[in-house]
Amino acid sequence: MNGAAGFGSGSGVQVNLTSAGSRVRPAGGWELRLWLFMRASGMLLVFLALGHLFIMHVFNSIHSIDYQFVVERYAKVFWRAYDGLMLWLALLHGMNGLRVIVDDYLRGAVRVWAVRALYGVMILLLALGSWVVIAFEPMKMAGG
Repeated sequence: MNGAAGFGSGSGVQVNLTSAGSRVRPAGGWELRLWLFMRASGMLLVFLALGHLFIMHVFNSIHSIDYQFVVERYAKVFWRAYDGLMLWLALLHGMNGLRVIVDDYLRGAVRVWAVRALYGVMILLLALGSWVVIAFEPMKMAGG
């Protein structure tokens, strides 16, 4: 079923939709892999985010979360891997979602440059976030 997507019926943007109103599953290739990634990463992110929520805000008081808490937590490789996985999945999932929106609403050179900008921002944020997770070293506190 073809449905118009956009702001009003005169937008001219056509997206293949199912009878339930969701996007049609891609037939194959790169788009299918990204479509499957969105489903798998979304499910994983639900569990990672809920785990983060319970660990940081239910099992620990917000008053006990400080620099020393992070130092003790990041002394274990598991927590660095957990945070790194959540960072990578969230950024890749979110940027892929933005790419789909850009593909739906933009055309021509504007779309190409917007997608390139998204990839650039994604690479920058992944590099910075990964650097923090991997290279975090506790510093000596003055007077402590």
